[in-house]
Amino acid sequence: MQDITGLELSPKKVEYIKFLFKKGGNVRTTDIASSLKVDPSTTTKTIVDLASIGLVNHVPYRGVGLTEKGSKYAEFLVNRHNILTLMLSHYGLSPDEACEEVSRFESFVSRDAIDQICCSMGHPSVGVCGEIFHGSCDLV
Repeated sequence: MQDITGLELSPKKVEYIKFLFKKGGNVRTTDIASSLKVDPSTTTKTIVDLASIGLVNHVPYRGVGLTEKGSKYAEFLVNRHNILTLMLSHYGLSPDEACEEVSRFESFVSRDAIDQICCSMGHPSVGVCGEIFHGSCDLV
């Protein structure tokens, strides 16, 4: 993962990274599996994949946590969600509707597009789903 575009991960892997970011610290794989409603073996395989690209640290029987690179990537993912949700709320969707709608397509929106949307909105600092951190796109 040299130059991060925001399109590297599948929507499911994005869910894992955002979940770990929101939980903070180490999380047991069984907790991840139950929260994301997936099979524990699927969780283990996904975590191994994320560890192989340097986004998570996984210590069997101890838990999973984000690496520094994973934390920066997760911050971008959360910002992307918050910016897109804010954008849709400006076009008439309620905060809940915007959040639900964005969850369906956010993994397919590039970092460049997010940067342009954020700029066109005047670099907001708060979205309908939470705070927007600027500078999170410096992931290279």
